[in-house]
Amino acid sequence: MVTTLFFMWGFLTCLNDILVPHLKPIFDLNYTRVMLIQFAFFGAYFLFSIPSAWIIDWMGYQRSMVAGLLTMGMGAFLFVPAASVPSYPLFLFALIVLAAGITCLQVAANPYVTILGKPETASSRLNLTQAFNSLGTFLAPFFGSLFILSAAPKSIEDIRALAPDALQAYRLHEAATVKTPYVGLGIALVLLAAAIGSFKLPKIEHAQHKVGEKVNDSIWKHPNLIFGAIGIFVYVGGEVSIGSFLVNYFSQPEIGGLTEKVAASFVAFYWGGAMVGRFIGSGLLQKMRTGHLLGICAVCAAALVAISMLTTGHTAMYSIILVGFFNSIMFPSIFTLGVAELGPLTGDGSGIMIMAIVGGALIPVAQGAIADRIGIHHAFFLPVVCYLYILFFALSGSRPNSERYAKA
Repeated sequence: MVTTLFFMWGFLTCLNDILVPHLKPIFDLNYTRVMLIQFAFFGAYFLFSIPSAWIIDWMGYQRSMVAGLLTMGMGAFLFVPAASVPSYPLFLFALIVLAAGITCLQVAANPYVTILGKPETASSRLNLTQAFNSLGTFLAPFFGSLFILSAAPKSIEDIRALAPDALQAYRLHEAATVKTPYVGLGIALVLLAAAIGSFKLPKIEHAQHKVGEKVNDSIWKHPNLIFGAIGIFVYVGGEVSIGSFLVNYFSQPEIGGLTEKVAASFVAFYWGGAMVGRFIGSGLLQKMRTGHLLGICAVCAAALVAISMLTTGHTAMYSIILVGFFNSIMFPSIFTLGVAELGPLTGDGSGIMIMAIVGGALIPVAQGAIADRIGIHHAFFLPVVCYLYILFFALSGSRPNSERYAKA
């Protein structure tokens, strides 16, 4: 039942990769400004993650999931007035509300899955549920390409040549394509909230402390949590940066020369690789140490991004797409290693980890600014730096206190 939540927020998050190329020409945005889509969406994680942890302490895991779904539904419905004006700031506000709900959902659902069984198989369990998150990210580009992206969009030069009245009519027409998809998604979210609310999920009291209850421990005494939060920051930032630029990247003459609609279908393979990798990773993590597999994936991802930067054509295209496969186990593995041994502080630790998803707001904007200066092709050096930190976390920073004290 909880797995359905992972699917929904993966689907909605990946639709941002379609909104980026869709809204860029409508509002005549450069790369830096259009990346405010990701800034608004992932910035909400920073604002709402700690309050979400408090909500878990107050309401429990299950009711927090319901609250998150209803907030997501509200955000989806706000796309209608944003498209009716149309207004880029209103689109950003709708994304913030949508992301606030996803934040609450993530803070509750991720740790809930890790503690819903044996600690030894927590990484495998979370990778399995995250695989369905990746199923959502795989399907979203096809959905967005079909219902949102225009088959024959005007070039930015043609748009700039339009008279004011014609420009407003064009913006209204193009922006209106988001209404039906997001209204449908909003209805689905409300129905899912009702289903989760009526389902009898097991209560796990040992991984939750009630409001006012004293706990003889502190999240700041767990270095694996702090290093893990930084790992989530750079991982999400790197993954979102790559995904956000793929449509524009594949449209470059020296890379693929594809139309936006065709390029969007290739983005699905980037996210689809993550889905396949998580199903495989769930099995591998039954036999391998989480840190070891995470380190291997970090090295492979960094190498593939570097290859894409140093080549052109199909080699550059397919090497960057293949990064998605090695991204697969990173989030659930970093998360599991980060919240290990937190006990009743698991909910609070989850709030810190989810807050670090703000990396998806900051790093894409930074890469957008770099792309405006040196070109989109070589701006991918930023994700390479992110993967190198993940390698450090996998090899050293992920050790929980029990291992550190044992070696000391």
